[in-house]
Amino acid sequence: MATHITILDGGMGRELLRSGAPFRQPEWSALALIEAPEHVRRVHESFINAGAQVITTNSYAVVPFHIGEQRFRERGLELVRLAGTLAREAAQTADRPVRVAGSLPPLFGSYRPDLFNPDEAPALLSVLIEGLSPHVDFWLAETQSGTAEIRAVREALGNDERPLWLSFTLDDTGDAEAVAAGREPPRLRSGETVTEAAAAAVEVGASALLFNCSQAEIMETAVKAAVTALHAADSQITVGVYANAFVPEPDPALKRPANAGLSALREDLDASGYLHFARRWVDAGATIIGGCCGIGPEHIAELASTFKSHPEAA
Repeated sequence: MATHITILDGGMGRELLRSGAPFRQPEWSALALIEAPEHVRRVHESFINAGAQVITTNSYAVVPFHIGEQRFRERGLELVRLAGTLAREAAQTADRPVRVAGSLPPLFGSYRPDLFNPDEAPALLSVLIEGLSPHVDFWLAETQSGTAEIRAVREALGNDERPLWLSFTLDDTGDAEAVAAGREPPRLRSGETVTEAAAAAVEVGASALLFNCSQAEIMETAVKAAVTALHAADSQITVGVYANAFVPEPDPALKRPANAGLSALREDLDASGYLHFARRWVDAGATIIGGCCGIGPEHIAELASTFKSHPEAA
């Protein structure tokens, strides 16, 4: 088992919903920023109190895809700044060091590599980076569906020297059992392999390569593939996981995009059920563990308690 484990927070959107914050489509987690930002700070604090060593800014849905083109033009920078401020304020209330990750989300829709527009991406990223920059310790390009997205992020960050963490969402449609069993290679939603994702992470100088917002069952295989590829490249990039708790939908034709409505959550992924998978990810080589959609403070508390004897990763 790895000896240095960093504990991330869990899913902001579902925790906002559970806390009674304003929450609807298409704004998703951005609605609380707009109407009741105090809820966002409270959710950050709940994850910190559960043991998270890293919290992520609530900037995931502050893109035109969620809040609309006009609102993004008029208030996008303001809302991103607020997301950064709330996370930093929450981190400063902790009785221990807590780092803030600046969320750089998929710009044109989760799980939709086909919608990625490299011509429009720089302008959107510039707003996110400008608003978050004063408040974050490092950058987290999360729920990325393909390597083209992370190359755009790296270019937009320019000479920013803060660490860049990359987190890809995996294709968990189709035969997920074959992936989990190692009969099929784990792939990004673009169709690229995890090996290709690892090569891209090395190329852009990432500090960490993670996998998020996908079924817990396929994460172990992805971690193993990433560790193998990074070792072959003589890379010191760390590997991590924060899975979601969505009920699996094996038919791709029936699976809704992550931001097209509320997916049902699994009953078997309670805190102890999630920990069962987390132990396997750590045994496979992951040194960063947290949760995505549907993973709450109770899950993070279980992770923090289990791995508390292991100091934070560098």
